[in-house]
Amino acid sequence: MDSIRYVHTNLIAKDWRKLAQFYIDVFACQPLYPERDLSGSWLEQATGIDGVHIRGIHLRLPGYENGPTLEIFTYAPENLRPEPPRINDQGFGHLAFHVDSVEELTAKLLAHGGATLGPIIRQDYPELGQLTFVYATDPEGNFIEIQNWQKQKAG
Repeated sequence: MDSIRYVHTNLIAKDWRKLAQFYIDVFACQPLYPERDLSGSWLEQATGIDGVHIRGIHLRLPGYENGPTLEIFTYAPENLRPEPPRINDQGFGHLAFHVDSVEELTAKLLAHGGATLGPIIRQDYPELGQLTFVYATDPEGNFIEIQNWQKQKAG
């Protein structure tokens, strides 16, 4: 069997530059150049969209040297969501980031145009430790989980 390696997660944006800057500023993602500017019959065949034009960039996720990336693209023509997404919609749900301080990162997210769905929650799991987390959104409404796990101290 061939080896399998996870490569990237694609996020479709209204404005890829602004959304990429949010992930750079809030989550310390690093841009991986070159920027993408894709079009042509090959892309029309691959996507099934006449006249498709994709622009965007890959961002190196924090904690990885050469690991998976977050690919942020804007498509022309656009295909807008018919209604606002909800955290329990079927399909891909959210991106999750482990951080040292959920409170500090949440404040940074809010300062850069993000929002929270509810309060920061702390929950003890006897087998796993204490989870501190909050569900949030980026400025375009994509869901993010900000979390921190503290292992139980033996004792």
